[in-house]
Order: sequence, then structure tokens, then C-alpha cells
Amino acid sequence: MLNKVYQKVQPLLIALQFLSSLPVGHLPLPKDKDIGASLNYYPLVGLILALLLSVLAYALMSVFGSVLSAAILLAFWVYLTGALHLDGLADCADAWMGGLGSKDRTLLLMKDPTSGPFAIVVLLLVLLIKFAAIEALLAQGQHWFFMWALVFARLSAMILFATTPYVRKSGLGKAISQYLNVNTVAAISLITALISFIFLTWKIIPVLVIAGLGLLYLRHLMLQRIDGCTGDTAGALIEINEMLILITLVAMLGLPL
Repeated sequence: MLNKVYQKVQPLLIALQFLSSLPVGHLPLPKDKDIGASLNYYPLVGLILALLLSVLAYALMSVFGSVLSAAILLAFWVYLTGALHLDGLADCADAWMGGLGSKDRTLLLMKDPTSGPFAIVVLLLVLLIKFAAIEALLAQGQHWFFMWALVFARLSAMILFATTPYVRKSGLGKAISQYLNVNTVAAISLITALISFIFLTWKIIPVLVIAGLGLLYLRHLMLQRIDGCTGDTAGALIEINEMLILITLVAMLGLPL
């Protein structure tokens, strides 16, 4: 009985392990089909992280001001994700700058564990913008509003894997691309959008537009440079779309529902 339950939740545990630093225990070597099924849980992982951060935001604002609360919240945000997506963004920043338009050189640089000055600058700018956006939301008492950035950024990564060839011959992304169900991805995307409409009403439209444009543009850059995607480019997409969605949410502050 317990074994059957574990088999049912294993794709979720894989998604949690792939997208966060939340403890999931020692997982046995997963089957490729379970890795493929884990893609369906990306938005749910985003929601889990968002709820944890929303509770923390409420607690922090009960003690501190919006600036310190935003700094602590962003630090915990990075901790919850294990800086995995930031690492992907740094790798991509260096690879795109140093790759000189070459697919092979770009892929090689993405595997380099060191970070150059361009990667550091990009990381600092993204984190600075995210901090400022979080502070603006908290200052307006929006302890939960930013949660949509986590959900839709991971939804965009799910769509990326479902619509884009995976470049490398091995890795989690390869299994995901082979065993994903495109119809399920489409259904989950629609359900996520409908649920978010209940909470945001028309304000969901700008969020979807910005997230969609971010996905389309970055996907275009990936196809143009390396003919597909990798785990690093998916991480970069998550970080950049989080930033873009946060900016969009701040822009909508004060607008009537």
C-alpha cells in the first residue's frame, strides 16, 4: 500500500528535488517515465514555494519594515530554490557572451563551474530588481501578490520543455522531453490560468502576456544559439520570468480589480 502511494507521489518528489532545496528524503534512482511525469508538477512546486514565502512575508512584516523584510524574503527565496536557477542564469549569461555565436562553445561554457564578470553583473541586476519589486509589493501590504511570479515562472519552464528540443544527450531534461505528455501540459496550463483568474480577475492578462512574451523571446534565443534548451536555460527562464512578472505585478498596484 505504502509502495503504491510512494509511486504516485514520486513525480512530485522529483519535481521538488529538481526545482527546490526542500527535503524529499533519499529517492531511489527514478524511472524516465517518472521524470517525464514530474514536469506536470512544476506549477504546484511553484505554489508550494509561494505559500511558504507568503507566510514568511506576513511574519516578517509583523516585525520589520518592508525593506528589511524584502531582503530577508529574497534571501529565503534563494535558499528555497537552492540557487539552482540563479546558477543556470549565471551559466547562460557567461555562455551567451563568451560563446561568440557558436553552439558548441556555448554548450561547453555552460558546463564551466566558474562564473565570469558578465554572469556576476547579470545576477546582481536580476536580484536587485527582484528585491525592489518585492519591497514595493510588501510596502503596499501585498504579502501574497508576488506568489504568482513563482507559479507562472515554473509554468513557463514546463511549457519550454514541452515545446523545445532538449539539446544534451543525457540528464533529467532529456527524460522529461522524451516522456512528457503535451496534452497534459496544455490542460495544466489552462487550469492554472483559470484558477489564477479567480484571484486576479482581469489582472491576470498582463501577467500571462508578459510571462508568455518572456518565454517566447528566450525560447527564440535558445533555438537560435543552441537549437534547443537545457536545464541551465530553463533555470535562466525561471529567474528572468520571475523578475518580469514581479515588475508587472508592481505596475498593477493600486489598479482596481
